[in-house]
Amino acid sequence: MDIDVLGALAVRENGISITPTAPKPRQVLALLALHADQVVPVSALIEELWAGEPPRSARTTLQTYVLQLRALIATALERGAAEGAEGGRNPGAEAGAGPGAGVRTAKDILVTLPGGYLLSSGGGVLDVREFDRLAGSGYRAMDAGDFPAAARLLREALALWSGPAFADVQSGVQLDMEARRLEETRLCALDQRIEADLRLGRHRELLAELTVLASRYRTHENLHGQFMLALHRSGRRGEALDVYQRLRGTLVRELGLEPSVALRRLQRSILMAGPESLSEPGVEPGGERLVRV
Repeated sequence: MDIDVLGALAVRENGISITPTAPKPRQVLALLALHADQVVPVSALIEELWAGEPPRSARTTLQTYVLQLRALIATALERGAAEGAEGGRNPGAEAGAGPGAGVRTAKDILVTLPGGYLLSSGGGVLDVREFDRLAGSGYRAMDAGDFPAAARLLREALALWSGPAFADVQSGVQLDMEARRLEETRLCALDQRIEADLRLGRHRELLAELTVLASRYRTHENLHGQFMLALHRSGRRGEALDVYQRLRGTLVRELGLEPSVALRRLQRSILMAGPESLSEPGVEPGGERLVRV
């Protein structure tokens, strides 16, 4: 089973979509897919569907949604088996079943367990797991000072995103929380990828991207600091200082906060020094890393 949640929801068994169009079953599948191969408690699914005000029939209705999902899975399995027979393939072996284990059924894939349900991926590709793997490798490359590898790995990780997580799912409490968590992991990877590119001297290449990001994340200090550095190193010191002033105005007006000490130090460094003095992008002369608000 292949699962995509970093954008539109897409769940495929044997290459055939099992993603329902009805909003509630779609929510159930999204939460199960994100936590594939783990038990999702019934309580979490009910909270997702009815936000703390479940009807008396909540458990029965949830079971109905599970049956609808199993029907879609069964259809995909039947089609896959038919295509496999035509091509002389063994669908059970391809699904990871051992000799004599037989072909997986819908109940083997969407499993009922004490207290909840589990969606078995059968060793398929999950975009969120692939993102975590690539991003983790990128972070380790950053720590080792291998900036070319870090930039490449983090760029590959970010390329897995086609839009906001669960972009086409009507989300409730649980999915909203998970979407925010996933967005934070994306921003962390983006921050580190830009950091790696800055350390590789790609400041001019970053300007267009950082222009968009600074506009989208209007109170994100680290992205603004990186934008200031890229502008400064491109010989555009005045524009770098303008970025600081716009950010400060937004922080004061919307949050009642002044920019962080690290960002104020960066502003002073740009005011006082030439581009050649800021030899370590993203780090202030005192060694303090710019932080995210």
